Amino acid sequence: MNGNRREFLALASAATVTGYVGFRGGRNEGAQEAKPEPQRAFAGTQAQVAIVKATSYSNDIADAMMRGILECGLDVAGKRVLLKPNLVEFDFNTCINTDVAVVAAALDVFQSLGAAEVRIGEGPGHRRDTYAIAELTRYRTELPKFDDIFVDLNRQDVSAVQGFADRKEFYFANPVFEADLIVSLAKMKTHHWAGATLSMKNYFGLVPGSVYGWPKNELHHIGIPTSIVELTRHFGPKSFAIVDGVIGMEGNGPIQGTPKPVGVLVMGSNLPAVDATCCRIMGIDPSKIEYLQMASDVLGVTEEARIQQIGENILSVQAKFQLIDEFKHARLG
Repeated sequence: MNGNRREFLALASAATVTGYVGFRGGRNEGAQEAKPEPQRAFAGTQAQVAIVKATSYSNDIADAMMRGILECGLDVAGKRVLLKPNLVEFDFNTCINTDVAVVAAALDVFQSLGAAEVRIGEGPGHRRDTYAIAELTRYRTELPKFDDIFVDLNRQDVSAVQGFADRKEFYFANPVFEADLIVSLAKMKTHHWAGATLSMKNYFGLVPGSVYGWPKNELHHIGIPTSIVELTRHFGPKSFAIVDGVIGMEGNGPIQGTPKPVGVLVMGSNLPAVDATCCRIMGIDPSKIEYLQMASDVLGVTEEARIQQIGENILSVQAKFQLIDEFKHARLG
């Protein structure tokens, strides 16, 4: 990044990410007792989501990202930031992972915003050799001092949170707890089981494979929608989302789909609002996506009328994604 842009980025200042009151517990299919209704802490509230055009990875992604962050009023000065990209698998013929240009831009931007520390962390759900996939995706060669700032969340020391769905406790890598802010650098993709994988589903990579196996088997036993909601309940209050929609994936995602150019970054501190907005850009009705139904008004805002869209409007950037048969019922319109 050149000096002028560095000076521009360093001027940024804004409001802090707001927290929320989450709900307790998930769904236990074998339970006989009725679960209490989750606390609808976001009923009647509003959220902001920025949609910023980013037509290619070769253009100035950092400036586009900075505009969205400033519009959202995020303050990271003095905070320890963990960037969480979507680094799952590798195939030369498609675009599975958060592009390295987006991760590089986020690293530069958050450092320029005055973060005390910026690290990158991921625990891939398929590849057991995280550094091998980091090499294939050019993370290791193109991100400055990669080996110094990257943590493999599959193989770190762990600590427990109390109460995760029907589990008394659940373990996560210690860097997840050490971060003041987790930035979900998700990829805009369809998902053959969840319908769409965005900032909330991206947190599957926070779960250590060394404890729960590959592909994070315990989350599948709990149930994918419930696990997504529980991850957001625990880590959403200290999160910010930046979804890589420059080129997304449609069809049989999250691994075997085909590239879908959209040309946007979507960001905000309310993860359900960000994901609901992404769904609408993709031509998906968020009310037909189970984990967004579960999170709506409980962990965030999904209703379009209550989401303040900053920057581009949805219709101006909408690019309807191809859906597999199981999710064609979720198509908007």
